[in-house]
Amino acid sequence: MEILKKPVLTEKATLLTEKLNRYTFECDHRANKIQIAAAVEAMYGVNVAAVNTSVVVGKLKTRSTKAGMVSGRAAKYKKAIITLKEGEVIDFYSNI
Repeated sequence: MEILKKPVLTEKATLLTEKLNRYTFECDHRANKIQIAAAVEAMYGVNVAAVNTSVVVGKLKTRSTKAGMVSGRAAKYKKAIITLKEGEVIDFYSNI
């Protein structure tokens, strides 16, 4: 099971990073907080102070086609907000 799928790089997540030293990740819905903290520490070599998780419900999407209106839902996912210990940072852009 791959615990961390990808970092969430939105305006809101960037504000959290700049102000409170918190980083947001999309992760496997079966992973718990202990597993998420261990995965972040192993992947980035930092010390995790706290982990907050939430399940983000997918938005309702509609589009117009020749056959009429088609509606569906975007996939739901689990989001983890990681608080790092003082003075530690994760640089997502270092390996590009």
